[in-house]
Amino acid sequence: MKINTVNTGTIRHILPAGALPFYRVRFADVLPWVVALAAFFTFDTYMSIGSQILIMVIFGISLDLALGFAGINTLGHAAFFGIGAYAAGYFSLHVSPEPFSGLLVAAGLAAFVGLLSGWLLLRTSGLALLMLTMVTTVVLHELANTWRGVTGGADGLSGMETAPLFGLFSFDLYGKTAYLYALGVLFVVFVAVRIIANSPFGLSIRGIRENAKRMLLVGTPVHAKLILAYTLSAAIAGIAGGLSAQITRTVSLDLLSFQLSGNILIMLIIGGVGRLYGAFIGIPLYMLLLDRAAAIDPFHWMFFVGIALIVLVRFAPGGLLALGGSVFDRLRNQFRPFSVNPAKEQK
Repeated sequence: MKINTVNTGTIRHILPAGALPFYRVRFADVLPWVVALAAFFTFDTYMSIGSQILIMVIFGISLDLALGFAGINTLGHAAFFGIGAYAAGYFSLHVSPEPFSGLLVAAGLAAFVGLLSGWLLLRTSGLALLMLTMVTTVVLHELANTWRGVTGGADGLSGMETAPLFGLFSFDLYGKTAYLYALGVLFVVFVAVRIIANSPFGLSIRGIRENAKRMLLVGTPVHAKLILAYTLSAAIAGIAGGLSAQITRTVSLDLLSFQLSGNILIMLIIGGVGRLYGAFIGIPLYMLLLDRAAAIDPFHWMFFVGIALIVLVRFAPGGLLALGGSVFDRLRNQFRPFSVNPAKEQK
């Protein structure tokens, strides 16, 4: 009786890192959460920057879903982050300060805008798509600047209140509740995106990323799949923006800026695109590098950050995760014990 076997090495080669079946838990899957919890107990005076890092990781995961998995090139992802922030801020000021409802409103409005813009913009690709996504952010930025009755214009929104979580845990001045809140939302988002990435839909959008024409020939509705991926990505970015508004209790025009879109793209590239965990590596490293460089030299800190990024991209073009993976494979092959093939010995 012949038993068919599956070559797991082949599966690992096809699927990107972090996209292995969801039920398989490895040490690398647990490590980011252990580090995040350890930071909560160890660096309790840095909860504010810690919360911002967690928010940006959620934002980075949203971009990775669009760029890394679906291959949608965008320079305007800050549009959805800003929409989520304004939606949550307005909801808190005029409807209810309940945090989870605010996040749902932020995700819903960002997803709606993502659906409309995706239907229009994703008919293009390449440089045209990059330009259109960037222009979308600029248009929304100017709309927020002029629509003072809703957005507050150049002054933004402030004075929002966030109700205690589950009616029990108030947001303290030290930011501990906010940190755990952001960490919990990040965990839910990560689990959801990982399930999506390993679903048939996730496999199909990766196939579109690799060869859209071939997927179209086999009957895949390419445009519809891309719109759905873009909409889901926008919803997650809206959650990140809503979380930012609830924790900082302010919303400004900077959250709709092209600079934010560029920064999150740089952070994701540093960690590694299309790997789910790239945001966990690149974003904390980049934000901590900015913080330390500004503290060392307040006048020329961007120069040193730029040099560090040039060196990093030069020697790790695939991101730090790809670099670490290649180094690990080389070490494993170098120290792997020599084995003799019995079949060759018999010959």
